[in-house]
This record gives sequence, structure tokens and C-alpha cells, in this order.
Amino acid sequence: MISTGKASQLTIYLGETDQHHHRAMYMAIIEWLRAQKIAGATATRGIAGFGASSHLHTANILRLSMDMPIAITIVDLPERIDSIIAPLAEIAPNAMMTVHQVEVVRPGTGVKRD
Repeated sequence: MISTGKASQLTIYLGETDQHHHRAMYMAIIEWLRAQKIAGATATRGIAGFGASSHLHTANILRLSMDMPIAITIVDLPERIDSIIAPLAEIAPNAMMTVHQVEVVRPGTGVKRD
């Protein structure tokens, strides 16, 4: 059986070289989320992208960039996502964040949620 349930997905966009207290910001955020017992988070390194500055970041054979775009995707209950937005804005004040309502699918769980 497949179970489904409503959730929120928060995505944080930042740069690979962004720092928080002299360490990679994406790792600081992932570790903070884990300490908050968030259901799940994944940091993904992009292959190309640009932000507000319009500076293009790309990975190519001739120049392996060390400042690639990073997207951290977080999924949890809507109230949990709402509760972490303000603290995350303090950790990463220049990051862009988006929130989407999603349907979580859990194949093979044997329990139907909704």
C-alpha cells in the first residue's frame, strides 16, 4: 500500500563558499536542522547557476569552480517548517528561501495516512 500526507518543502539557495562562523554554511545548516529533529534535509551542489548579482557560476573541464550553487531541500510538517524559517534567516541572512506545499508519498508503508 502507498501512504500519502501533506507536508511543506523549504528550499534554501546559497553559495558553496558561503560561511557561518568560519565553516561551510550549508553544513552548519544541515547540522542545525538535524539537531532540531527535522524530518529530512538534503544539500545539493548545482552544476550552473547565478543569483542576484547575476555572476554566473559553472563547472567545466577548464575551470573547476569551488563556488557552485547549493540548494538545501527540507521536508517536514508545515508547522515545523514555519517554526524554523526565522532561525534560518538569522543563520543565512543573504540566502533566498522558498516554501512549497507538497504531498509526501511513502510506498510500501502499509498504512494510509489521509
